[in-house]
Amino acid sequence: MASAAFDGIICIGGEDWWYHNRGHFDFQIMRRIARDVPVLFVNSLGVRFPSVRDGGQFLARIKRKLASLGRGLVHIENQFHVLSPLSVPGQIGATAFGWSLAPQIKFFAGRIGIHRPLLWLHCPAGADLLSAFAGAPVAMQRTDRFEAFPEGDPAILGRQIAAMKARADLVVYCNADLQAEERSQVARSLLVTHGVDFDRFAAAGMSAPLPADVMTIPGPRVGFIGGIDAHTFDPPLFLKVVDALPQVQFIMVGGSSLPEGWCPQANVHFLGRKPYDEVAAYMGACDALIMPWNTSEWIQGCNPIKLKEYLAVGRPVVTTPFPALAPYADLVRVASDGAGFAEALRQALSARHDPTQQRERVRTESWDAKAADVLAALRDLEPAAGRKLAA
Repeated sequence: MASAAFDGIICIGGEDWWYHNRGHFDFQIMRRIARDVPVLFVNSLGVRFPSVRDGGQFLARIKRKLASLGRGLVHIENQFHVLSPLSVPGQIGATAFGWSLAPQIKFFAGRIGIHRPLLWLHCPAGADLLSAFAGAPVAMQRTDRFEAFPEGDPAILGRQIAAMKARADLVVYCNADLQAEERSQVARSLLVTHGVDFDRFAAAGMSAPLPADVMTIPGPRVGFIGGIDAHTFDPPLFLKVVDALPQVQFIMVGGSSLPEGWCPQANVHFLGRKPYDEVAAYMGACDALIMPWNTSEWIQGCNPIKLKEYLAVGRPVVTTPFPALAPYADLVRVASDGAGFAEALRQALSARHDPTQQRERVRTESWDAKAADVLAALRDLEPAAGRKLAA
């Protein structure tokens, strides 16, 4: 196998290491690749500047961004480093301060021994760095349909994504339908579905102690673990399910960008964000797990990480339909509307459940195996693409 001409990876991430759940694809893959080559993970550059129209979340987002920026470059483990560059999200920030971004990244990349980088792009704003890294091989992570993100400008995001696809030597997909749809738009593609820390989640489903903030919540408990956001979550459907099952307690673990007070029902408990190391225990504390997705373009093009985590935990799963569910549809209950979802959940809570088949189906879907596939594909890129970058 040819060895691509890079001595490390600069990853323009889609999330912020210091804030977001660390189960995300780029976090999981890059941490493992960093066992073999240096990785500089650049915290998400953002797709828009926070607006006062965000209400109470405006100050929280500003405070969060400033806290991240104050960390600079941090060594996490092995050869994995996280950089929070001085930047301002959105088009105005790119116009005013974009000139300083590439020099910062190159400087800190050099600090950790990366002089001939491979550029890995997840956040669409990373497209603005393509000219500064003209000599580098480029991989694009297409695990989200970012142009469907409701808080961004679809025209700007569309241009950025098109530029990334046109320049990328390899585009990594997690959704087979999206890969097939865009096959003619990219030079080379690789399908890598999401992995799972199987041992962690399976153990939580068998013997993990209840988290302290769940102990006082009686059963039956139904859990949703993940972001509660307008571009993925279906509030009207969820509220119908909650109203139809007043005896069920719903455990909601994750951040929410929905308006405050959108769900005032007493049998819904919002426990907020939890560290990745604690997430499995919350899944294990529930009698059933749910994925009440909407039908947005984002959902149609995604492959939710929590599906394999839910299956490894071994609880009954009820979900709305989405394309990437197909290989696992026989292991879950599927419903498209509130009434059907509530009935499926009743059945899930009353029927005897054997988790064996669920767990066996995802046992070999490890993040280690996924990262090995990605690194092999990166090393197989044309070696002539990479050369040492000017400072």
